[in-house]
Amino acid sequence: MCTDTNKNDSEYVIMARALLTDTERDRLSGNSEVEKQRVYEAKSRVKRRITEELPEDIEILSKNHPELFEVLEDVVCNSSE
Repeated sequence: MCTDTNKNDSEYVIMARALLTDTERDRLSGNSEVEKQRVYEAKSRVKRRITEELPEDIEILSKNHPELFEVLEDVVCNSSE
């Protein structure tokens, strides 16, 4: 987890990861030398989250919290812009 250091000392906020852990971001970014096996493992874990866990999260948000679903949809659909 990351701490938002833009807050003053009494207002620290713990930030959870989105889809990738910090280690996975490092391994998949191509910015560091990582064994091919470690990259493969990271890709496999992320793919499982996308195909197995994300659909359930999407269903929960779309049914119970449509405003959050809209935020997610906007980020995903407009992320390449």
